Amino acid sequence: MTAPDAPVHVLLAGDSVTDCGRRADPAGLGDGYVRLLADGPLQGCRVTNRGVGGDRLADLAARWDSDVLAQRPDVLSVLIGINDTWRRFDSGRVSPVDAFEAGYDDLLARALAAGVRRLVLVEPFVLPVTPAQETWWAQDLGARVAAVHRLADAHGATLVPAAAHLTALAAGGGAASGGDADAGRGAAAATLAADGVHPTAAGHRALADLWWTTVTAAGVLG
Repeated sequence: MTAPDAPVHVLLAGDSVTDCGRRADPAGLGDGYVRLLADGPLQGCRVTNRGVGGDRLADLAARWDSDVLAQRPDVLSVLIGINDTWRRFDSGRVSPVDAFEAGYDDLLARALAAGVRRLVLVEPFVLPVTPAQETWWAQDLGARVAAVHRLADAHGATLVPAAAHLTALAAGGGAASGGDADAGRGAAAATLAADGVHPTAAGHRALADLWWTTVTAAGVLG
């Protein structure tokens, strides 16, 4: 794959899935999907990583002006939401989906008003490796992903179907394993995200490939 000819500033914002140690990395990229994109198909672009581990939408909103708008990206990619779900179940910190959607909508509107040319929204995801995580989608995350779909439609953003794609990869691994299908799916999920949330090297590769394929098909960098 070749990078686009024009030097484009691509900024990727989000939580720990995007962060991946970028604040301890002299290049500021971390060692996850952002690094894979920067070192691969986005070599001809300026790439900025603005992920912060543990962020919920409210945390991202608190730093939006300095970490996103002040950087003046041409293309803005956002992956946020799994911590809004996770904190509900591990610490009782509820982030209502309607407030999540309204807050996210405001951030995107402000980005476009500030001159961002193209938006890319990545579905938050969980690949269950524990019985408790099996309930997350139905009880919370599925509605949050549906909100991201509505926001992508409303703002003309490119939607990267990370939840659907990674879940399908995990399901494919389970089917291929034979025997106990549930155990096979859990094992396949763990190869992509050992704790169900944070991608492994294989998970980051799958996410980077999906991001690039989706963005290219949509002509975001054209």
